[in-house]
Amino acid sequence: MNTHLNTIAGGIRCPSAVLRISAFVLLMGAAVLPARAQQLMGQPPGDPTGTKLFAQQPPGLSANSTGTKLLAQQPPDLATDPLLAQQLPGQPPTNSTGIEVLVTPYLWMPWVSANVHPSIARLPGLPSTSGTVDAGTVISHLTWVPFMGEAEFRSGSYGIITDYIHAPFKAGIDTPNLTFGGSNEGLTLNIGTGMFMYRLFSDPNQFLDIGAGLRAWGIGGDLSLNQRLLPVPLAPVSVSKGGAWVDALAGGRYHAELGNGFGATAYGDIGGGGASLDWQAIATLDYQVQPGFDVHAGFRTMNFNQSGSLSSFNVHMYGPILAATFHFWP
Repeated sequence: MNTHLNTIAGGIRCPSAVLRISAFVLLMGAAVLPARAQQLMGQPPGDPTGTKLFAQQPPGLSANSTGTKLLAQQPPDLATDPLLAQQLPGQPPTNSTGIEVLVTPYLWMPWVSANVHPSIARLPGLPSTSGTVDAGTVISHLTWVPFMGEAEFRSGSYGIITDYIHAPFKAGIDTPNLTFGGSNEGLTLNIGTGMFMYRLFSDPNQFLDIGAGLRAWGIGGDLSLNQRLLPVPLAPVSVSKGGAWVDALAGGRYHAELGNGFGATAYGDIGGGGASLDWQAIATLDYQVQPGFDVHAGFRTMNFNQSGSLSSFNVHMYGPILAATFHFWP
């Protein structure tokens, strides 16, 4: 009888223990499974609302990678970022590997001043003389539309500048003391300049180029002294049959931004070779109409001293210049 009661009591205690164990397992599962589910979903434990989900670091990114701070990054400051500052509108792309081309047609309206010194040995008694032809007279004696233009080819810090002037004049450009172009063909002037330039320094507000090159002069026609300069009436004496020569040059160019689209540029070169002295200077005020298109207004002077068998003469050309530059980037 006692054995039977103990068996019944034991049978009753055993199911009670099983229930306790089952309840414990269920409670542990309720605590563990949500945390495991959160880990699988990318939600950290203890964050039931998921507010830290976006703070999780994607696999493979370091603590300083841009992906971990994407929402906290501020836009770069254009004024303090040198890379972006060099890519302002109108500036060539800094990552370009091609050649930038700048084409500049211009109109130069010079006064021409000449000093002629006849050779005492070849033309005794003929005095030196000088005279100036104004821009209006020069323009009125053109026989055809002149060509005046410049092209620059630039790649990084290196550039090549070419400049060419072709001006055909009819005979008889007179001053009180000089006669230009005594021949029937008149006077044709050709001036070609080529300069290799290196950009010594550059920033978004200014740059400085230095370089070396050549200038070729070609003058067709006669330069004559009118007989009224002679002590006795004689036929006009030709002191130059025209000619051509080349001068070696060294030069530089500086440009500064003034703000609001305005800038200023100064260029100069000097040299010699075929001429005793050859030099020019240009100063312009620049304005950017739109990216890739600039206009310029300023002053230009070009000069040379040349010696011949019958005389030596100095020519000075100076006057206002108007120009427009078109930029072409690869």
